[in-house]
Amino acid sequence: MKPIVVREGTIAQEITIKTSAERIFDALTKPEELLKWWGAKDKFQATHVECDLRVGGKWKMRVESTGGETIVAGEYREIERPRLLVFTWIRKNEDGVETLVRWDLEENAGATTVRVTHSGLSTKALRDRNGGWPIVTGLLKAFVEQSN
Repeated sequence: MKPIVVREGTIAQEITIKTSAERIFDALTKPEELLKWWGAKDKFQATHVECDLRVGGKWKMRVESTGGETIVAGEYREIERPRLLVFTWIRKNEDGVETLVRWDLEENAGATTVRVTHSGLSTKALRDRNGGWPIVTGLLKAFVEQSN
């Protein structure tokens, strides 16, 4: 499954997960949770996560992959628990290009529609390097549905 190109410079991915928006929000914002699910065997694995969950607060994630270590960091811009999380995304090996990630969570009848939108991807290279949201949303779904 490939991410959807919403418009030039923006990609999105949507998935429905059989759990509450609150549970998903926790998985997206608690370091101990992110360390458990942000990884795909023999591809990449989060090894360190810091989250200062407040508007203006910083976050940082170290990820080990077959290509070496990557550090992604940013700042929280909007937090409306449990339905919205927006933060900047700066991947160290992309020369400090700041992009924006938005998670929208809409709960209905025991399931939550999760939509992640990544904007500010101004070049094809940026879109290609940041197109892993189908993998990430699949990992999130597997983790929270198994831990219910």
